[in-house]
Amino acid sequence: MNRDEIKNILPHREPMLLIDEVMLQENKSTAKYTVRGDEFFLQGHFPGNPVVPGVILCEMMGQSACLLIDCEEGKFTPYFTGMNNIKFKNKVLPGDTIEFCSVIMKIKKPFYFVKSVGYIRGKLTVCGELSFAVIKGE
Repeated sequence: MNRDEIKNILPHREPMLLIDEVMLQENKSTAKYTVRGDEFFLQGHFPGNPVVPGVILCEMMGQSACLLIDCEEGKFTPYFTGMNNIKFKNKVLPGDTIEFCSVIMKIKKPFYFVKSVGYIRGKLTVCGELSFAVIKGE
């Protein structure tokens, strides 16, 4: 699924759409984002040494995870309700392609609980447990 197809699921738009492509399976998403180097979040973080901020990595994991949500009634807005055991293992730099694997662990509508991990060239970069409240029709 490409960016245009992702926009049919997620409400995010540029510059906050932070997934380039995704492959969906029954209970798992595998999503990718390539850091171009001109993103808004790299301006000033850090001058001469651009590094993707941890909060942006959490947002990327969240978007990857929310692509798993099957909202049979159409449009929805996912709101973060929690982030647990978030670990940042390695820097993400311009030119890196980070691949996220997300799995739904539990659903208690409207809440979704997901485990997500991010890798660059097979090396663990970020991981954590995320939860969302999914509000339909927004």
